[in-house]
Amino acid sequence: MPMSPPWNQADSSCSLEGRLLFAVPKKGRLQQATLDLLAGSDIQFRRETRLDIALVKNHPIALVFLPAADIPTFVGEGRVDLGITGRDQVAEHEAFVPATKDTGVEEVLNLGFGKCRLQVQVPEKGKLERPEDLVGKNVVTSFVGLTEKYFARLEGLDGIENGVTNGDAPVRNRLKTKIKFVGGSVEAACALGVADGIVDLVESGETMQAAGLKAIDTVVESTATLIKSKHPSNQKLVDMIASRISGVITAQKFILCQYNIARSGLETATKITPGKRAPTITALEDPEWVAISSMVLKESIASVMDELTACGATDILVLSIANSRTG
Repeated sequence: MPMSPPWNQADSSCSLEGRLLFAVPKKGRLQQATLDLLAGSDIQFRRETRLDIALVKNHPIALVFLPAADIPTFVGEGRVDLGITGRDQVAEHEAFVPATKDTGVEEVLNLGFGKCRLQVQVPEKGKLERPEDLVGKNVVTSFVGLTEKYFARLEGLDGIENGVTNGDAPVRNRLKTKIKFVGGSVEAACALGVADGIVDLVESGETMQAAGLKAIDTVVESTATLIKSKHPSNQKLVDMIASRISGVITAQKFILCQYNIARSGLETATKITPGKRAPTITALEDPEWVAISSMVLKESIASVMDELTACGATDILVLSIANSRTG
């Protein structure tokens, strides 16, 4: 059944006519990183207290604040044009509502933040060691669609021995795993005797360890993603937003490294700093020396500087990138 928009389009104080609708998480682990991304993309807005609609000041865009789990539904049905949510939520939506020619979501850009895993977890001190051991038992999750699909595959593998015998031979029957929905605190289900195992999102794994659980399989690996409907109201504006967000993400991941190097060490240096496509090489007044400028991953800049120093580079400078447009 189609979902009704969680806002009143007839409200004259919040006219959405002619605006591209962009759904963003209203709370949760993805919200702050999403807001930082919008700020870096110069999408200017002010959200009034308790309102789930914010009009963008400098573009014909309206931000719609929704639960991350609902965003794939609204985008998939074409109620909003764009959205930021987790890949896990997109996969859960598609487990219930298969895409068609005109419905469903398209991934525009992997945003890279919000990394997590949807994992099968069981008590650490229990006898359950494999996902197959949970077939026919009680499993609690917030991701019913993905979990049912996951265990349906296991249930179809030639049946599972259930201890019933016909004479001396075990009878292999196909057992049905009992999937129960819990909206929060899924990790407590085993300790409370509600479940034999759970399927839940894991970031660092500390919460699961504290609850006495261990992972025995991964159902889905997830990051935040920018998605769009198959028929957005303004494709040109969608492309502009995607380009800006891509530029911000690149700026967050890379740093600009500049240094001088003798021509004799140029080949070695450019292997250390190859850049995204190629380093920029500039001649100096000294014909035996050149200046190099190259984008380097932030996470590796310390080791890169060590390697450059070892091969004879001098005057090494590292500069932050505020924004970018790269291929």
